[in-house]
Amino acid sequence: QVQLVESGGGLVQPGGSLRLSCAASGLTFSSYAMSWYRQGPGKERELVATISRVADITTYADSMKGRFTISRDNAKNTLYLQMTSLKPEDTAVYYCNAKGLFPTHNFWGQGTQVTVSS
Repeated sequence: QVQLVESGGGLVQPGGSLRLSCAASGLTFSSYAMSWYRQGPGKERELVATISRVADITTYADSMKGRFTISRDNAKNTLYLQMTSLKPEDTAVYYCNAKGLFPTHNFWGQGTQVTVSS
């Protein structure tokens, strides 16, 4: 079955950096557009960034532009999110999402907690 496993979360001070990873299995990774979402305390889940199947197109939420970088390695079936200049408001559970061509091809990871605090 499809598995998306996030890692790399943790506690970081404001201004710090983290790199999240999402290891995918059970699917043809290169056939899926990949995204990172996040859900902060008491907030709805929001889109952070998306990368196309062959990594030629990336999009970001406005508040993440210039601070976060999404990338993927199709040879390793892995998605990444490099986060810099982290702020307390970036505190959230970060989720990996894989979206294929069909509506049923929409998969989620279990999430990884990122806490930005001094």
